[in-house]
Order: sequence, then structure tokens, then C-alpha cells
Amino acid sequence: MQVTETLNEGLKRGYAITVTAAELDAKVNDKLVEAQPEVEMKGFRKGKVPMALLKKQFGQRLMGEAMQEAVDGAMNKHFEDSGDRPAQQPDVKMTNEDWKEGDDVNVELAYEALPEIPEVDFSGVELEKLVVKAEEEAVTEALTNLADTAKEFEAREEGAAAEDGDQVVIDFLGKIDGEAFEGGAGDDYPLALGSNSFIPGFEEQLIGTKAGEEKDVTVSFPEEYGAEHLAGKEAVFTCKVKEVKAPKAAEINDELAAKFGADDLDALKAQITERLEAEYAGAARAVMKRALLDQLDTLVSFDLPPSLVEAEAKQIAHQLWHEDNPEVEGHDHAEIEATDEHNKLAERRVRLGLLLAELGQKAEVEVTDAEMTQAIMAQARQYPGQERQFFEFIQQNAQMQQQLRAPLFEDKVVDHIVEQAKVTEKEISKDDLQKAVEELDEE
Repeated sequence: MQVTETLNEGLKRGYAITVTAAELDAKVNDKLVEAQPEVEMKGFRKGKVPMALLKKQFGQRLMGEAMQEAVDGAMNKHFEDSGDRPAQQPDVKMTNEDWKEGDDVNVELAYEALPEIPEVDFSGVELEKLVVKAEEEAVTEALTNLADTAKEFEAREEGAAAEDGDQVVIDFLGKIDGEAFEGGAGDDYPLALGSNSFIPGFEEQLIGTKAGEEKDVTVSFPEEYGAEHLAGKEAVFTCKVKEVKAPKAAEINDELAAKFGADDLDALKAQITERLEAEYAGAARAVMKRALLDQLDTLVSFDLPPSLVEAEAKQIAHQLWHEDNPEVEGHDHAEIEATDEHNKLAERRVRLGLLLAELGQKAEVEVTDAEMTQAIMAQARQYPGQERQFFEFIQQNAQMQQQLRAPLFEDKVVDHIVEQAKVTEKEISKDDLQKAVEELDEE
């Protein structure tokens, strides 16, 4: 077998591989010898079929396997000897398309090698860790919001008209073209006006009604309504208003705390404080991570595989185009051309991605099974009632697992770097932290 270099420009590599006819023939013979003891053929005992007959019967069928194994073996040996790591799947093609048995096999191998990543000294990296304490005002605001979610409703005085935000208790019967339909009726239903829990336009028509009144509410089901037999159709709901109730916010006291699983109000405040400061810490970490990546981007310089940059730029352009055109849900649109700005951002992402991958490998950073399970469960909570199916789907999908593992790996590498950097804490206000986070989105 001969391997000859044909291209070596930057990270681009090209090789001509020749597998001789003799090597192929030897591989076929090896396969036949291996299989001979188990072969049965009419007129011969098991394992006693002559090699010449086996070769005539199965030789051509085994030739393709022998070719593939020979080429794969040559590639693997080349990467082992050269130390090259391909940035993407190598391009391999047979050049003598008129090949016939007895000919050598000529193959072209082309790929882009991953670059050598230089050593980085993190002792000069200086980072600022923003610290935000949960102020009493923020805790009070959170308590008020909790009280609002726990609000109750009290009957208004007799003859009072329903206002937006009130609750009306109604019996209703819906009809389409004069005919009642399944799911269109209810008794003693407590409907909060302004909750948008009913069909658009329904709740607004009950504002101003009084207990004891009956009113016909005319609405049209949305075109995209879940039940096809109702989608887009006009319906008339006869509503009997039985009660009109005004909202009453829950008092902020130990009783409210008990509703949310706390022993008393002080314990609930402590829980809120802890939650708020955890949220602030998460936002502050994002700010510090961006500052670290900005510094890393200037600390190292190495050649980037053009194919990776091009693919990343196309992905960025495609994603940003869809953000600007949210009405287009599918991908049946013209190709989105990457701009210089997209290419510049792609170069940064590829450079940092390769650097973090190399640093993580050298530091033997690993994402544990427990961390993966936790990440999968967090994602599964977005699909209430289908958590088990989602979990099983991820377990059977290697690509989805990698999408979940990648950010976990990156964060652990960032933590590894931060441990070696000089970090100083700076206490700031919630508003200043919010501004810092907004600046991340603008960049």
C-alpha cells in the first residue's frame, strides 16, 4: 500500500492511496480461510469446500469488503502516524472508476486538519465577579406577586356590574348554526375576566353583566383551533351569570407562607431571597463568562479550518434570518448568504470552540451521567405529561445527547479556567446587573 501526499496548504491535506491488487487478493483469501470451516456446499462436507471453489463462488462478493477495509485501514494508519485530526468527515473517493478485478485501487483522501492549539497562560487573566444582594424592595415585590397568584374572590354587592379582573360564575351553552356542540357547555364555571382562558372576545363581552342576567356571547373560533370541526366557525354562547366576584389579594402573612410550603413568613422571605440571589448569580456568571471569552479570543491565535468557519457562518446567517422573519417556520426558502459580519462571528465561535475543547481534553473534563440526567430532566419539564417519552427519545438520539452535553462541557471548562484566573468581587445593584446583561444581548 502506498500513501503519497498531494496537498499540504495551511490545514488542507490531500493524499493519494494505492491499494495493490495483490493486497486485495490476500485480504479476500484471508476472509475465505476464516469462513471455510463453516461453509456448507452440496457435494462437500462442512468445512471441506476447496478454496478455489470458494473463491469462485464468493470472491467477488468479498472484494468490496476487502477494498473498504483496506482503505479504512490506510486512513486510520495515516491519522495515527501523522497525528492529524480531521475537522470534518474526510472526503474519500476512488479515482479509477473503470476498475476491474486484478487492478490496483487508487483512492484520493482529502480533509482539513484541526490546528495545533498553543498553550495558554491563564495567570494573566483578570475577571470581575459581580455580586448582587436581594434588596428588601425586590423581596417585597416577589411577595406581592405571590399574593396576587393566591388571590381569592369575594361576592360583589347585589346589582354590581362585572369589571375587568372580576370573576363571574356562569352556566353556558354554545351553539353553531343553532346546534349545540360537544364541549360547548358548562355549569357553575368560575371565569376570571381578562384571564384570556376562553376564546378571544368571549370574556370582554361579559364585562358589565350582573348576577341573574343572561347574555348571548358571539365569538369565532380561531382558524388554528385544535378541534378541526370548530376551527374558524362562529358560535353563540348563551351565558347565565350567577355570581359576580371581585378579586381580593391574599394578605402577606404566615398563612400565605403556608400556601407556598414555608413554615412562616420569615421562612418564605428567606426562600425568596435565596432564589433571587441565585438568579442574580446566574446572570452575573453569564457576564463574567463573556468577559473571559473576550480575553481568550485575544490571547490565542491559530489557523481555522475553512469548512468549519463556513458551516458556522451559514448557521448564524440562517438563525438570524429566521429571528428577523418569525412568520417563516419551515426551511423552504432561498439560501441565506453569510455576510462579513457573520463570518467574523463564526471565526470567533470556531476559535473559542476549538480552544475550549482542547483545554477540556487536557484537563480531563468530563460530563457525568448524573449531570446529563439532570439536564435531560430539566428539558423534559418543558413537555408536561410527556416527560418519560422525552427522556427515552433523548436516550436513543446521540445527536440530541451531544447538543445537551456540549454546553455542560463548556461551562465546566470555563469553571476550570476561572479557578486559575485572578477573580475579584464587585457588589453592584440589580439595575446595574440588568444593564450588563442587556449589553450582552446587544453585542
